[in-house]
Amino acid sequence: MLTQLAFIRRLILIGFLSLLFLHLPASANDIWIDVDTAKHTLSVMNGNNVQLKFENVAIGRFGTTHFKMKGDDKTPLGKFRIGWINEQSRYYRFFGLDYPNRAAADLALKENRITEETWQTIIDTTNAGKTPPQNTPLGGYIGIHGIGRGDPEVHAQFNWTNGCIALTNQQIDQLGQWLEPGVIVKIH
Repeated sequence: MLTQLAFIRRLILIGFLSLLFLHLPASANDIWIDVDTAKHTLSVMNGNNVQLKFENVAIGRFGTTHFKMKGDDKTPLGKFRIGWINEQSRYYRFFGLDYPNRAAADLALKENRITEETWQTIIDTTNAGKTPPQNTPLGGYIGIHGIGRGDPEVHAQFNWTNGCIALTNQQIDQLGQWLEPGVIVKIH
């Protein structure tokens, strides 16, 4: 049988542990975006559960790559975060990714595709929680967007972007309810 002092100690310990766990992210319940470039789908995920799925999304006109360079019109593969939102984009709505991120910069430096100075600039801005420079040899302005005033039939039949993920304007409105800066986007 617990003494009154031991009981109080347990209550204090349980209360302390509860406070600790309140501040930990519940990763199984976090919203993130899964872009399957082979299936041309974009799914809103909550942990491992699909909340919403969009079919027939468009990607870069020349496919995907782990080695994205400015002007190659390829969609970068990897794990990114929503970095900013432009509600006045020519593509209707634009959810910018934190590309080039550290993983892209590290790989590019290792392969001599960028200078150490460019690498350091990318690292410094990402470490400061800012948008990485968008004008490096690795390219930039990669995001998820609508088609704006573009042709819905072209969107339905072709990969047409310069490296972004594109949905219809109606789909981007639905998706926008789930997106905010910091949301993870996995492109594979």
